[in-house]
Amino acid sequence: MYDLVIRRALLCDNRLADVALQDGKIAAVGEVTGRGRRECTLNGRYWLSAGWIDSHVHCYPNSAIYHDEPDSVGVAGGVTTVVDAGSTGADDIDDFWQLTRSARTEVRALLNIARSGILTQNELANMTRIDGQAVKAAIARLPDFIIGLKARISSSVVEQNGVKPLVRAKEIQQENGQLPLMVHIGNNPPDLDEVADLLTRGDIITHCFNGKPNRILTPQGALRAAVSRALQRGVQLDVGHGSASFSFAVAQQAITSGILPFTISSDIYCRNRLNGPVHGLAHVMSKFLHIGMTLPQVIACVTDHAAQALRLENKGRLAVGYAADLTVFDIRKAACLFSDADGQTVSGDRELVPLAAIVGGQVCYTNHGERDNDFSL
Repeated sequence: MYDLVIRRALLCDNRLADVALQDGKIAAVGEVTGRGRRECTLNGRYWLSAGWIDSHVHCYPNSAIYHDEPDSVGVAGGVTTVVDAGSTGADDIDDFWQLTRSARTEVRALLNIARSGILTQNELANMTRIDGQAVKAAIARLPDFIIGLKARISSSVVEQNGVKPLVRAKEIQQENGQLPLMVHIGNNPPDLDEVADLLTRGDIITHCFNGKPNRILTPQGALRAAVSRALQRGVQLDVGHGSASFSFAVAQQAITSGILPFTISSDIYCRNRLNGPVHGLAHVMSKFLHIGMTLPQVIACVTDHAAQALRLENKGRLAVGYAADLTVFDIRKAACLFSDADGQTVSGDRELVPLAAIVGGQVCYTNHGERDNDFSL
């Protein structure tokens, strides 16, 4: 007897499958003959995937600048796991961890290399804020919560320090078992070529499709040579949409050239969630369906790829033994108008609508799912 059986779910490759959950894990996928204490049949009407992972959010409620509630950016939007990207450093990470204990969403953190976190926009302008011992101690205290490091390397953050904070970040990374390192890029200095040349396998460039002059494409539309070399070394591209870091023009040009993001993330917090242009991970994913990516590609970016990039074991796949983290969603056909961070728009005809997030086998209806009288699990 399974805890929950979902029958005739539509997968992103257009197959129908049953999925059975037991003791917080996926127990069977395919044609499930056993019964469940709780059962529902989707009848091929609704889609099911591994639980969506948003690998770049800001959800430390006490943050002075970029704050939100984990469940508001998580299960309310169909996201089962969120990874806060550097809101906190060593000084506040324990408070952040404590505040997430009551969340229904799984929460993890990339620790800001500045011990202050993002208290101000220029946390890396003063090199003394980078305290390797404080980082090591924080990781030792919270090894399951802190899954990587975050360094924001753009002019407003580092001011006169150029790539020095990134050099220090790489040293700290090596001192702590080569944890994933996510690097924010934006306006120069430092030049993106200097940043890319310092990155190694498994590092993550976030805001990869920003439209700023210091972007990944040359003025002629080709991929910068330094970024190309970094990708060949195993560096990964993350979207990190945010309020000021996503350009339709750059993304479309890159995707047309075969340069796809490895992960799609929102860089969401309360303001760009409520006022746009982010709104939620599903809204960001929908944009990529209209600029050259397929549904399987988009879903992979928020499931398997995200789990790989951030070493989230037993997450990201609809497979036996993996965590019982699932997202149920619909694809609704309607006229849509999507905006990027530069005020440009793309017209669309469909949008991903998350209906439920199942976390560790526990069903959480989304804002859409609660209002949809025709849907229930």
